Amino acid sequence: MANFSKSNAPRFSVDVYQNEYLPEGGREVNAIVTVTATGGGTVGTAVTAPHLYTSGQGPAAAVAVMVDCSGSMDYPPTKMRGARDATSAAIDALRDGTHFAVIGGTHVAKEVYPGGGRLAVADATTREQAKLALRKLNAGGGTAIGTWLRLADRLLSSADVAIRHGILLTDGRNEHESPEDLRTALDTCAGRFTCDARGVGTDWEVKEVTAISSALLGTADIVADPDGLAADFTRMMETAMGKEVADVALRLWTPAGATVKFVKQVAPAVAELTGRRTEATARAGDYPTGSWGDESRDYHVCVEVSPAGLGQEMLAARVSLVVPRPDGSAHSLGAQGLVRAVWTDDLTASTSINPQVAHYTGQAELAQVIQQGLELRKSGDVDGATAKLGRAVQLAGSSGNADTAKLLAKVVDVVDAAAGTVRLKAKVEEADEMTLETRSTKTVRVKK
Repeated sequence: MANFSKSNAPRFSVDVYQNEYLPEGGREVNAIVTVTATGGGTVGTAVTAPHLYTSGQGPAAAVAVMVDCSGSMDYPPTKMRGARDATSAAIDALRDGTHFAVIGGTHVAKEVYPGGGRLAVADATTREQAKLALRKLNAGGGTAIGTWLRLADRLLSSADVAIRHGILLTDGRNEHESPEDLRTALDTCAGRFTCDARGVGTDWEVKEVTAISSALLGTADIVADPDGLAADFTRMMETAMGKEVADVALRLWTPAGATVKFVKQVAPAVAELTGRRTEATARAGDYPTGSWGDESRDYHVCVEVSPAGLGQEMLAARVSLVVPRPDGSAHSLGAQGLVRAVWTDDLTASTSINPQVAHYTGQAELAQVIQQGLELRKSGDVDGATAKLGRAVQLAGSSGNADTAKLLAKVVDVVDAAAGTVRLKAKVEEADEMTLETRSTKTVRVKK
């Protein structure tokens, strides 16, 4: 473990689950890596300078809440009212000493509170001032989410804090800037702050909202009924306030001749990390995981190695955790795990699939076939959609993903879950279809 200077520092651990045995000539090594952070509190100077911590209350943080104020938020009026109430609830959940700002988003981004290109510091007075400012929010204008994110980045970067986080609410499509503009904004903000994104109602684009949360290592969800916004915003803010360590990267070292085929988060949700690698050394690369509190996540690592002779063993990969230092170098969090490869002519050993690997391979396929099935349904390909969503029902049932199974049952009539036999429902509520698509990447943990 890392040598932290404070006794109540978070402790990170890494566990590796795999079948290390490969047949003669075998090259592909798969492993599930479980990373767990426990024993939160404040992090010592080995990770972050002590001035980045509030007195006895964990790391200093900065939060920007971005509220859609486009014209569509007035239809129905409960949406704008729900957004104001939700933002007030989130402000109430701010920890004392947290830097924060509220942004009103239309085709431009406006500072709602505190204004002047600065952040407020949460206490009883600033919370009340912010909630008073929210009463002036009204709907009118277009939607250009990239401008909201750029303003959030400018405000958050002004604070000398350990954790920077955004919460973004939208009810519509990003119609007043090009997809390229939004992508450029996301590329600029990636690694600078994390962001949870929510869509309220059913007139927004799932792929836009999930792309924001994916790029900024946050969560995405639908809140179909505006009355549910306050509870959801409170949960998001409480989670943000529980983060202890920012910018944690999964460092993967591989030997000469080995190639990383993919790295993806598989729990609590599927998230592709392969293309986000940054080179650390000649043989190691870093994959961003965002901010951590007391929590556990699972990652699927797949490495292709050069085959060796029967009975030989090699280290296929070494997994560790690092955080950046101010000078640009990286500090190790101490925990590491080893991924091994052993070549054998024992057919039983080499053909056995590790239960964790099998489970999460199925969960990743589940997310994929749901998204494919919904796309086919939208395009009118009934047979293709039925096949994909039938496979999804089968996978959800076999893996124990009861929440996804319930969502699927609102889109298809299940004839035989085990066989994956379903019929598309003739009429599906738009909110149900969007909920299934938005939550398709959520997974269940395997029982280890």
